[in-house]
Amino acid sequence: MQTWNSKVHAYIAQKQILNHDRLQQLADFEKDEQSNLELILLNSGWIDEDQLRDMYCQLLNCGTWEQGLDTSKEFIEHLKSTNVELLLAHNMVPVFIDSTQIDIAFSNPHGKEALDYLRFIPQNKRFFAVSAKELELLGEQCRALLSDVPDVPISTDNLSALKELALGAPTVNLVNSLINKGVKLGASDLHIEPVNGKYRARYRIDGILKEADPIPHNLQLAVISRIKILSGMDIAEKRRPQDGKIEMKAGTTDLDIRCSTLPLGMGESVVMRFLIKNAVKFDLKRLGYSEDLVEKINQDLKRTSGVILMTGPTGSGKTTSLYSFLNQINRPDIKIVTLEDPIEYQLPGINQVQVNAEIGYDFSAGLRSIVRQDPDVIMVGEIRDNETAKIALQSALTGHLVFSTVHTNDAPSAYTRLMDLGIQEYLLNAGLVSIMAQRLARTLCEHCKQPLSELETRDLYNKYALSELTAGEIAPLYQAVGCEKCENTGYSGRVAFLEYLPCDGDVKKLAKDERLLDNLYELMREKKLRSLKQDGFLKAVTGQTTIEEVLRVAG
Repeated sequence: MQTWNSKVHAYIAQKQILNHDRLQQLADFEKDEQSNLELILLNSGWIDEDQLRDMYCQLLNCGTWEQGLDTSKEFIEHLKSTNVELLLAHNMVPVFIDSTQIDIAFSNPHGKEALDYLRFIPQNKRFFAVSAKELELLGEQCRALLSDVPDVPISTDNLSALKELALGAPTVNLVNSLINKGVKLGASDLHIEPVNGKYRARYRIDGILKEADPIPHNLQLAVISRIKILSGMDIAEKRRPQDGKIEMKAGTTDLDIRCSTLPLGMGESVVMRFLIKNAVKFDLKRLGYSEDLVEKINQDLKRTSGVILMTGPTGSGKTTSLYSFLNQINRPDIKIVTLEDPIEYQLPGINQVQVNAEIGYDFSAGLRSIVRQDPDVIMVGEIRDNETAKIALQSALTGHLVFSTVHTNDAPSAYTRLMDLGIQEYLLNAGLVSIMAQRLARTLCEHCKQPLSELETRDLYNKYALSELTAGEIAPLYQAVGCEKCENTGYSGRVAFLEYLPCDGDVKKLAKDERLLDNLYELMREKKLRSLKQDGFLKAVTGQTTIEEVLRVAG
C-alpha cells in the first residue's frame, strides 16, 4: 500500500516539478515516515504555496475554496458553537455551515487533533484546499465575525475608537491580505464600496471587475479608516473626496498605491490603484501593436517637432503607450520633460513634473514653465483647456516634439475636440503629426482556448467582412473556455487595439468645418486605415482574442 510520502513523491515526479538531482534527494526524505514530505518541499523553497494547494487538490480529490467566507447570521450562529480556535491552530477554518453541511478550508491536512474533533460534528463534511495566505485571510475574517467589537457609527465622536480599531491586528491583517491577493492576481485596482448596507470589495483584473473576499460587517469602517491612515488622508473627513498614496512591499514586490475616496449616500467608496515599480516594461513590442503600425509610429518618433496625440477613455493604456514612446527616444543627447497628474512611473533619465492644482500649478502653468527649460521633447499628461492645447501646438512650431492625450472615442474626434477648445485651423494643420486611439482587450488564455467550428467561423467572417483583413483566406477564430490557469475566465493578459490617423497632406486639405468628422472617416476608408474595431478583428483572426471581446471593447 502506497504511503502518503510516496504519493507526494510520485506526484512531484509526474508533474516534473523538480530536476533529477532533487528528486534523488527527495527519495532520501521519503524514507522518514515521521516527516511530512510536502512541508519539506515547501520549506526548502522547491515548491510554492500554490503548487502545494494544487497537489492537495489532486492527492485528496478535493476542490479549492474561492467564494470567500459566508457572513450570514445563520453561519455566525453555527460558528459560535464550533471550536474555531482549535481548527485555526491546525491550519483549518470553517467557511460555510448550516444544519446539514460544514465546509472546511485547509492549508495542511495533517492536523490529527482537528480531524478527530470534526469526526464528532454531525453535519456532512467537505474539504477545500487553500494556500497558507488564503487561510490566514479567512481566519482573520472568521475571528472578526466572532469578535465582540461593535459597529462604529460614522460620527466624529467615535474617531478614537475607530482609529483604535483601524490599528488592530484583525484590520491590519485584512487590509494587507486584500492588497497582497490583488497583487498576486495581477489586479490594477481594488474597489471597496457600500452596497445595501454592506461594503463589498472587488478587484479589476484585465479590465473586468471581480468580487473579492467579503469584508466582515464589524470591520468595514475600520478597513476604510485603515486605508485612510496609510495613505495620509483625514479619517474625520467624510463629506469631501480625498486623495492619497501608499508606498509598501507586497511580499518582495515594491508597490505604489494611489488611493481616492468618494462620499456616497450610504458611506464612502474607496479605490486603490496598484502601481508595481519596475514591473511595466515600456517597449513598443510589448504593447501588441501590429507590425505595420509600429513602423509608422517609429517614423513619427524620428521627428524633431510636432504633436503626437493619444486618445481614449481612462484605463485604455494611454499613459503606458506614451511612456513607451518616450522610452524609445530616451537618449543622453535629448532632454525630455513630462508634466503629469499624477506621476505614475519613474522613468530614468527623464525629468518628470507633478501638477499641483491646489497652488495654481495646473497643466497650462506647468507647460509654460517647461518650455523655458529648453527641452527637446515634452509630454503633457492631458490637454483639458484652450491654453494647454494652444501652448502645446505652438511649442511644436518652435521645434519641440510634444506628446499628449485627449479624451475622445476615436482618432478623428480629436480634431473636433481641439476645435471645441478654440484651436485655430492653421495650428491644427501645422502642429499635428499623428493621432492614435487605443483600447485594451483581454487576450485568450493559451492553455484553454479552443477553435470555433468551421460553420461558426464562416458565419463570423461573412458578418464582419473579416476576409478583407486576411487577403481572402479564412484563419481559425477562437472562443474563451476557462481553466485554473486563467481563473476560469478564458482570458489572461491584455492587448492593445490601435487606430492610427496620420495628419498628412490629405488631412490638412480638408476644411475644418462641421463636416470634418464625416470627411475624416471617409478618408480613412479610402486610405484603408483600420478603425479600432477593425484592428480588434485583426487581433481576433490572429488568435489573440475573441470576436466577443472585440465587440465589447470597440463595438
